Amino acid sequence: MTRIQNPIIPGMAPDPSIIRVHDTYYIATSSFHWTPGVQIYKSMDLANWELISSVLRNGEVDLRGTNTPAGIWAPHLSYDPSTGRYWLAYSHMLNMAGREFNSDSYAMWAEDIQGPWSEPVYLTSIGFDPAIFHDEDGKQYVSILEWETREGYQAPGHIVIAEFDLAMGKIIGEWHRVTQGFTTRGCAEAPQIYKRNGYYYLMIAAGGTGYAHGVEIGRSRNVFGPYEPHPSGEPIITSSPRHLFSLGDPDAGHFEMFNPNSPMQKAGHGSLVHAHTGEWYIAHLMSRPLPGTLMNPLGRETSIQKMHWTEDGWLEMKDGTNVAKMEVEGMAGVTLAAPLSHDVQDDFNDETYSIHFMTPYRNQSRDWTNTVERPGHLRIYGGNSFFSQIHPAIMATRATSFHYELQTKVEFHPDHYSETAGMGLYYDSNNWVYVHLTHSEPERGTVLKVLQAKLGQRIEFADTIIPVPQGIAELKLIYTSGIANILYRLDEEMEWNAIVSDLDVAYLSDEGVNGEPGEIGGFTGLFNFIGSVDAHQHDSFADFEYYSVKNR
Repeated sequence: MTRIQNPIIPGMAPDPSIIRVHDTYYIATSSFHWTPGVQIYKSMDLANWELISSVLRNGEVDLRGTNTPAGIWAPHLSYDPSTGRYWLAYSHMLNMAGREFNSDSYAMWAEDIQGPWSEPVYLTSIGFDPAIFHDEDGKQYVSILEWETREGYQAPGHIVIAEFDLAMGKIIGEWHRVTQGFTTRGCAEAPQIYKRNGYYYLMIAAGGTGYAHGVEIGRSRNVFGPYEPHPSGEPIITSSPRHLFSLGDPDAGHFEMFNPNSPMQKAGHGSLVHAHTGEWYIAHLMSRPLPGTLMNPLGRETSIQKMHWTEDGWLEMKDGTNVAKMEVEGMAGVTLAAPLSHDVQDDFNDETYSIHFMTPYRNQSRDWTNTVERPGHLRIYGGNSFFSQIHPAIMATRATSFHYELQTKVEFHPDHYSETAGMGLYYDSNNWVYVHLTHSEPERGTVLKVLQAKLGQRIEFADTIIPVPQGIAELKLIYTSGIANILYRLDEEMEWNAIVSDLDVAYLSDEGVNGEPGEIGGFTGLFNFIGSVDAHQHDSFADFEYYSVKNR
């Protein structure tokens, strides 16, 4: 028997949607304000997942100005065997102010999971978290959360289902309200339909995407219901199994539901797959707090649980409990491949840079970042301040461990203090740490400095200034459980020297980026980055010789 270790996709990989095509498995995850949007992972053994593509990479969406945590939410993958097409449904959350959520939902299709994908087909703006179900009779249905804004009505709303003509993007008939949840946890969302032995099964996320999160299920003989709840009256997967009554409560955090007996928290938002071995699994999101805290810098990661069907036709975890585990049984007869490394190393010797690089708010394009103008280097032209949600020039990768080293070598020749280039840690436009080269008028040359953003406040380390006469520096950041040590050297013969020691960066987490205690301020996670700023003449650029993240 093989054992699968969770998380199967560490670092920011929330809202997983899993499918199987023949003996190959795919997962799509949310990307929020990061581009390219909707990452696609591939596996042959359910344990090792390789990033192979992103769907929204050709300007299909404009994420400039996106506030945390809006953007691209909860993609849903499906496969229609009658046409051989992959389908992706997703929501573009445009506004969350005043709880007047404005979200446009779309569907796209492709004959190959790596594209090309069709132009987005508009579905609805009724709510968010759309999913497509392809029925045996050829009909297609969309399920989604209908967002509730009226005073006195149960939030967040109803799960609704409608038949759709996906080719035309037209609803057939009307939306049918089917449930507001199958337990008392409330906050029903992310509805997905499955069919087995004549029953339609509706699986939903519940409890809010915090410490009360869970996976619920109901069933019906009719796709439009009524749906019978699971007889346990509780989630079929969760990290916090104790009972919770929270109907209508808008609190997504539920910090009181933290389970001190589990290294895994926030298990919920599941997606079901029938393995080619005949077994059943649910991929779901989870988090791992920093030890002794409720902070989750790695964001919401992807895990998997083994399931089985009871004699009376209900789905439950294979071990008979509903508490998500860090280790689960692998598929029978399937040998696990050697574990994939989650390190990132790019020496920029190819015409394309690593697929792992993402950018906040703006699309990646050769006019501002490329490896062709100076082969063996990634050139980044300076963009807006990193406080900007419009045109920051950032190339970033997801943090996947509590212990790692980030390192790069940069050459930069600024002629104004508003031109900078370097590396650091980034959560969103209001929360980051940046060690960088810039121009100093008092020094009459290039210097190394550190700048921090915390809850939107600009913090300059004014007493930390290192002359860099040649405009070339190697930079290193050592991250250890929420503490950062930043080092530099000006040539390879030098010892590494500290520029900032023991900096508390635990706030770069879902819980730390909101100024209100006890609230979740973001849905993404910590990123490592290289980047450049030019608030002068927009003519400066930096050349990065390599980029390295090594987990320890």
